[in-house]
Order: sequence, then structure tokens, then C-alpha cells
Amino acid sequence: MSQEHIHFVTGRLARHALEDLLPSLAEQVGFRYSLDVLPITVAALMTPEWVAKHVQIPGEATSVLIPGYCEGELSALESTINLPVKRGPRDLRQLPLYFSREPLPSEYGAYDIEIIAEINSCPRLSLAEIRATAMEMSSAGADVIDVGCETGMRWSAVGEAVQALKDDGHRVSIDSLDPLEIEPAVRSGAELVLSVNSSNREAAADWGAEVVAIPDEPTTLAELDETVDLLARAGVPLRIDPILEPISFGFAASLGRYLEVRRRYPDASMMMGIGNLTELTDADSAGINALLLGFCQELGIRSVLTTQVINWARTSVQECDLARRLMYHAIQGRVLPKHVEPRLVMLRDEQIVEMTLGDVAQLSQEIRDNSFRVFATEGEVHLVSSNLHLHDADPFVVMQQLSKAGPNGGLPNNLDPGHAFYLGYEMCKAMTALTLGKTYRQDEPLDWGLATRPEQRHYLKRSGAGRSGAP
Repeated sequence: MSQEHIHFVTGRLARHALEDLLPSLAEQVGFRYSLDVLPITVAALMTPEWVAKHVQIPGEATSVLIPGYCEGELSALESTINLPVKRGPRDLRQLPLYFSREPLPSEYGAYDIEIIAEINSCPRLSLAEIRATAMEMSSAGADVIDVGCETGMRWSAVGEAVQALKDDGHRVSIDSLDPLEIEPAVRSGAELVLSVNSSNREAAADWGAEVVAIPDEPTTLAELDETVDLLARAGVPLRIDPILEPISFGFAASLGRYLEVRRRYPDASMMMGIGNLTELTDADSAGINALLLGFCQELGIRSVLTTQVINWARTSVQECDLARRLMYHAIQGRVLPKHVEPRLVMLRDEQIVEMTLGDVAQLSQEIRDNSFRVFATEGEVHLVSSNLHLHDADPFVVMQQLSKAGPNGGLPNNLDPGHAFYLGYEMCKAMTALTLGKTYRQDEPLDWGLATRPEQRHYLKRSGAGRSGAP
């Protein structure tokens, strides 16, 4: 079988860096290649239509790889050159990672863990607030909306709230030990009751709903077996939650109790309430949720109860949705949950991609236009333009340097208020990237995983082939 021949397409500014990278990459990955430097300075200004008019394909090529910035539909380009076309990474320094990743199976995204999302303190909320919160949680991936009641505060409007949520198309559960709250909730359509122990188990047979059996005393699993036995004899469908304890209040031992319950009841449905970790630990919730979902996936716990009250856990439902897919993929395929779900890597990037000092210096000599380029490299913010290379660890110092870089020791001619605001914004992002260990790319949002907010591109404007404009 002949070796794949990839035809790489790029612009003038990226030529030398790509020429330096490709020989070792081709040997490592195992492909032959050719390089096509099109008559344009910045590859990000390409479009598939423009590429089709300028690309020169050698006869031995088996595929074409264009820069990730080249936006637009690829089918017209493929039909023109009669070869498959792929879009590479936006930064050529990510090519080794691009080629090292195994493609995900087409079925990636499957899961078998149900997310129950609790709306806390519902009696204190208006019906409109409950409905809006439920819609937000459902959009983030919740399968069931849990109506959270409050101990010692019987809620007379619980039936109305459950009915409204059902009318909105949600599946609903009720979190209460009080039969006088539970009964109107299940009459209105609540399909699951959290929670049942010796205090209310006698009434459960009359509800016609599935229940979650919990121990009277989590540390000893007191009365759990009796509750499970009574419910089973009454024909009440159930799942078991041994109760996850917060750190410093028996967390490790509580994990052991999940193992013990699985040993006692190998075929039972189980649930884990994970908010005791995410809400009660000074740590971003994404990693905690991923870890707990992995535990649940391994142990066959097929439902989790989460909430997102405290600010550091405000995206817990979406985190659980991504984590359950990741852990299902990992355990079904017996692979590590690594290099698969970048949306759960939020604070720091998987890999920092930055130019070398030499590349930045060379770029300042090759650029022919007066537009400003911003880079974050080796602990400093760099500002580059034609025959201009300023840098410092403090962006304010870089701006002071720029204020003296004009033809007569003053401001450059193209540094108007719009440019100054733009450069300040971009250098702030660059400094944030340096501080946290993230990749900075000009005119792109920093990658915050699932929390990333898209940004409008201001710097690289398609104002004609080979031209780049500034704001």
C-alpha cells in the first residue's frame, strides 16, 4: 500500500515555520508531503473558493490540508481539485497533536447515566423562576428536574409547580421526606421520589412512583436493608443512594459504602447525590464532576443528582453531561479518558502553543504591512509590526514602548484610539494566557472549554487577497 501524500496549503508568513516542522512530522507520522505557498500573506484570509483558483496540486497528492482559519464549505474545493480536503488546526504548531489524535468513533457521545438536576429551595422561588431554571438545566443536559423542598417548611404549592414543569415537557422528581408534600407531587406527575427511609416508607406503596431508598444513618447504613426489603415486597420500583458525605465528614468511608451496597445488591439501580462534593469544596466543579462520574460509570451507578447553586459549580449540569459521555466512552473502549473531551479542560489548556522568540523576531522582519500582531511568548507580551518588535512581561510597558516608537519618537501614525483600545484588550488576553498557562491567539477567545464565549474577529478582515486590516 502506497504512503499517503498530503499537500499542505499555507500563506507566505507561515512558510518558514511549516518548512521547519514538516520533515520531522512526516517521518514521525509516516506520510509524504508537498507544500504550496499561496500568494497571500496571512493564511487566515483564505477562503476555499480563493484557494481553488490558486492551488497547484501535484499528481502524487492523495489529500489536501488547508489552514484551520480557512472558513467556508469545502465541498466546492474538493470537486474542483478532485481530492479530499481537510481543515487542519488554526495554529501550525498544533500539527503534531492534530496527527497524533485517534479519530473518535462515530458513536461517541453515547451514555447510560441519567442526570437529575435539583432546583434548590423551590418553596422560596416564584413559579416563573422555577420554570426558567428548569429550562436552563434541561438545555444543559438534565434528564429529570428535581423539585427541592425544605425541611420543616411544608410547601402547599408543590403540586402546582410539578404540573407546570410537566406542562413544559420536563420529567420531574420531588425531593422531600414529607408524605404530605410527596402525595400532591406524584399526583401531578412526579415520577421519582427523593428520598425514602423508615420515616415514610410505609406510605410509598400508595404513591405509584419510583423511589430512592436511603439509610436512616448513612455512616452505618442503618435501616437501609429493611427499607429496601419493604419496598421490594410492596412492588415499589426503587434505586438506592447510600449518601455521599462531604470531605472531612466521612467522604472516603461513604465511597466505600457505595461499594458495599453494590456488593449486597449487585443488580439494584443506584443513585449518587454529588452536590455534597461540588457545592461544599473550594475547587472548580468540572474536575470533581468528571471524577465522580467515572466512579459511577465503573460501579454501575446509573443516575446522579446534582445542583448548581454556588458560583464555582454554576455549570455542573453541563459538566456532568460531558463527563458521562467521556466516561462511557473510556470504560466501554477500555481507554483513558484523556485527549477526548476538551470542553472539560477549562482553567488551563491541554497544550500551550506559542511561537519561539526567534520566530517572532523573524516575523517582524518579514511583515510588510503596518498592522499590529500580538503574541504571548516565553512569559512576555510581544507586539509586532513591520520592523517593530516590542515586548515586556507588563503590557503597560509595551504600550509605553509603542508610544515612543513613531517616526519622531511619538505615537505611530496608525495608533488611533480604536487601535489603542483593541491592543489593550488583546494584550490583556495575552497576559491572562501567560498567567494561567493557556494558548493565546490574536482575535480569538481564550479557550475556557465549555465556558468559552465566542468573539467577533476584529483584526483579520477579509478586505482583499493578501491584505490584512486593523480595527
